[in-house]
Amino acid sequence: MNIWIITDNPNSWIVKFIPQLITQLSKNHSVKHVFTLDELGSGDILCALSCERIIRQEHLSRFKSTIVAHPSPLPQGKGWSPVAWQILEGKNNIPVSLIEAAEKVDSGVIYYQDFMRLGPNDLNDEIKMEQFRVTAELVVRYCDNFPVKGVEQSGEESFYPKFTKEDNRLDIKKSIEDQFSLFRIADNQRYPCWFEMDGQEFEVKIFKR
Repeated sequence: MNIWIITDNPNSWIVKFIPQLITQLSKNHSVKHVFTLDELGSGDILCALSCERIIRQEHLSRFKSTIVAHPSPLPQGKGWSPVAWQILEGKNNIPVSLIEAAEKVDSGVIYYQDFMRLGPNDLNDEIKMEQFRVTAELVVRYCDNFPVKGVEQSGEESFYPKFTKEDNRLDIKKSIEDQFSLFRIADNQRYPCWFEMDGQEFEVKIFKR
């Protein structure tokens, strides 16, 4: 089959993992990876991975199916940064839902679900590696078994807000232990933890030894 992958943010965490996914898919399929809708052709399946913009019907209609991997138990946890919010809620087993893309965000039928299984001390890089592992397995499984019958989402829906710099702010009056979840999800390069004291902001980065 003719498979396209689009990642509309070239700085996304997933970009460095895409070559691994292409290698897996290329065993049975023709694969192209693009960063903009202008580069997008047509084909059998479009994999929209870590896309920040809604893909409109004019582009969806070029493919038999467009899939999205959303890491939450849909219809709960729609919206932004679901992995970060669930880790802050104390969860380490986080479901990833492979769904059909729709103009209404995160509302498509569910094809497959599996779980990210995180250790309590896993940091951002390890979390992203696990997220990619599960995402890639679901994408390859879907493509290799296409067409797949989806199941409509059911139940009460909920939405996470966009994760902002303020959400990475440390409270200097709380212990490291109390705020360790914030350290776990922080991206040391792009979104480090930080705190303010005496009118000055400070960044705090964390690494394993």
